[in-house]
Amino acid sequence: MTTRRAVFGEGTVGLISEEMERLGKSRPLILSTPTQKERVETVLRGLKTRSAGHFSDAAMHTPVDVSEQASNMVRDTGADCVIAVGGGSTIGLSKAVALRTGLAQIVVPTTYAGSEVTTILGQTEKDEKTTIRAPAILPDVVIYDVNLTLSLPTAQSVTSGFNAIAHAIEALYAKDGTPLTTMMAVEGIRAIYRSLPIICENPLDKTARSDALYGAWLCGLTLNATSMGLHHKLCHIIGGALGLPHAETHALILPHVISYNTTAAPQTIDQLSEITGSENPAEAIFERAVLLGVEMSLASFGVTETDIDHVSGLAVSNPYSNPAPLDLMAIRALLENALHGRKPSSSLKEMVS
Repeated sequence: MTTRRAVFGEGTVGLISEEMERLGKSRPLILSTPTQKERVETVLRGLKTRSAGHFSDAAMHTPVDVSEQASNMVRDTGADCVIAVGGGSTIGLSKAVALRTGLAQIVVPTTYAGSEVTTILGQTEKDEKTTIRAPAILPDVVIYDVNLTLSLPTAQSVTSGFNAIAHAIEALYAKDGTPLTTMMAVEGIRAIYRSLPIICENPLDKTARSDALYGAWLCGLTLNATSMGLHHKLCHIIGGALGLPHAETHALILPHVISYNTTAAPQTIDQLSEITGSENPAEAIFERAVLLGVEMSLASFGVTETDIDHVSGLAVSNPYSNPAPLDLMAIRALLENALHGRKPSSSLKEMVS
């Protein structure tokens, strides 16, 4: 259930060479997004060994063709492991390369998504996002270095934090959840929920940044141990079919799905009420997201009424397990609220109860 090895601290990125030696590796392929290329090369300049190269074209939603290009570079350069420094796009690419080549992975997350500790790979091809679970996808080493998160823009900090919270909320009501996953999910949600306002007020607060990394780790572990529900189904469809940004989509959709599942998952609602201090946690999470600057309207990303008709139909075909039954009209109503940036609707509870 847990990742093979996780290291927490300040300046821990300096342990990469040591971790490579522990794995018996000496020729890494470095992975990053184009915008992070120079920063990553600066961070990794202290490696005791020369890299096999740097593939810097990691992209949102892990396009299959990009993963194949990076895997070809592995074969061309003779790389014996990959080092990924960045957020979900880079970590997704690392997982995809490992799945194709069998290479060991060392990942250094710089956001709070939590995907670095899962055996889950979401990838896109021809505007469709599919999910794969396999042991080979799980990174061998995760290095959390709070110093690398200090420059993460607050907007990105918030959306990636809500992305992680979404993982844990679905774990709370997953049919295969356990007392252990529940404990980790509650602690993970609480850690991130309390840290995000502090990060927005003072992005250099290392205690809050460390809290968020800790919470992301826990939320990722719960995602890895349980099945996904309506929230992830909708976000995967929207991301794959409409090309919306991953973390922003999760943050925007989350309160609406909480509202959708309110009647069917009362224990989860009680747990979220305790964390948020509100009898209506869906509304509380929506209001906190707005307060912290999250764009809560799908229309602002170019989504149309026709798009949500399409997404609604896809959501009820080949559905994920979910506490409340998947009703086409109720999901359409959920997405209508999200389209226009409205608060989560209490009428959804009646439609699916």
